[in-house]
Amino acid sequence: MIKLNKLPEPDVFVRNKVTWTAELMRFINTGQKVPDSIKNRYNHPDIKAVLKTETNGGKCMYCESRAEHVSYSHIEHIKPKKKFPELEFVWENLGFSCQVCNTNKGEKYDEATQFINPYAENPEDHIVFFGFFVYPKQGSERGEYTIKEIDLNRADLVESRKSKVDGIKKIIASTYRTSNTSLRNQAITELKKEAESDKEFSAMVKSVLCAHKIL
Repeated sequence: MIKLNKLPEPDVFVRNKVTWTAELMRFINTGQKVPDSIKNRYNHPDIKAVLKTETNGGKCMYCESRAEHVSYSHIEHIKPKKKFPELEFVWENLGFSCQVCNTNKGEKYDEATQFINPYAENPEDHIVFFGFFVYPKQGSERGEYTIKEIDLNRADLVESRKSKVDGIKKIIASTYRTSNTSLRNQAITELKKEAESDKEFSAMVKSVLCAHKIL
């Protein structure tokens, strides 16, 4: 998980969010079933496109996997829409996640121990990587809650992260075996690119490169 920045709202959202919210709340306040055509308006392709851009080309905002490579992608409501329907069409409450993280988080919400919100804070303040596992930082309860409930150490993620780490360590080893300074510098430059925000598991890669004093 890395720090993310909100982009401006797409025009379709700016034009319609007030009307969409009013129509949604009208159904809820009168106890009527909300039609899918009303409650799922946030799935507009223009909205999804901006959210994908925010997450560096469609990485999951939680696990940093390339969302559409591992499962279906979802528009994530940071505060769950079932508990906070009035926030369903609030731009700051929307993100982009993989299907698994979105499903694991579901409608869970604890006011006192909220999930880490990478748009509003730096996840590095709450979680840390050791190898290919992620842990809460300095006893952070929110870090622990986020890791546990979203299952950021689930088997498929750990396997993918381990594969990434193994590949990086092989390159690191090769850079120290060569006596050619130019080749070593080229390899280090390529390694540093793997820690850039548009790469999968960039937070983990950054921690590995820092441990080897490459970053």
